[in-house]
Amino acid sequence: MVRILALDTSTEACSVALKLGDQVVENFQLQPRKHTQLLLPMVEEILADAGIKLQQLDAIAFANGPGSFTGLRIATGVTQGLAFGADLPVIPVTTLETMAFTLFRERFAHYIISSLDARMGEVYWAAYHWNGNGFDCITQPEVIAPDQVSLVKPIADADWVGAGSGWQLLDQFSPVMQSLVQQTYPDLLPKAGDIARLAELYWQQNKTVSAEDAIPVYLRDNVAFKKGEGPHKRT
Repeated sequence: MVRILALDTSTEACSVALKLGDQVVENFQLQPRKHTQLLLPMVEEILADAGIKLQQLDAIAFANGPGSFTGLRIATGVTQGLAFGADLPVIPVTTLETMAFTLFRERFAHYIISSLDARMGEVYWAAYHWNGNGFDCITQPEVIAPDQVSLVKPIADADWVGAGSGWQLLDQFSPVMQSLVQQTYPDLLPKAGDIARLAELYWQQNKTVSAEDAIPVYLRDNVAFKKGEGPHKRT
């Protein structure tokens, strides 16, 4: 039985999940600007309720971006600290793929364009296809103006849906993209429960990193922790 703790503070939501075999327990709270105060107590509570100690986990997963600059730093710092302390591997999971997985799991969508509002007239976005065993990333994550979002190689007969807050700017996307996407879910946010579910797939594929290599992906301004230079660096 794989035991994975998952954390997410990449948006206005703060969520923590624990995956124990087939069971997923999640605490999801919409609490903007309170992530620092909430995250560790939520971790402690979910572990205590399950009767699991941190050292008994197999790995810690976290949403490594893109998303809120401050939020990503919070989750990265806590993940690094917990992983260092318990000598656990880390599984980074992107926010965009997480939202795609949510739509696959809840709506059985197979072609998903995930997008988050990046502010300053831009969106984070990526395109995914569920192949039966995992996601093919058709377009790699990038930050760009909504009207510049496009699929280089459209797929015939694909039923595309949109996930995430970037689609609140639907009227700013090109007419081609507006007609391509059949339905959007602009209120969808990344959830730690689905980070944990994706992390199990990554675990099975040995896609883990050390705590010092658990760094956020900002996409904008090329700002990130350098290896070993996060808030919980080794000394």
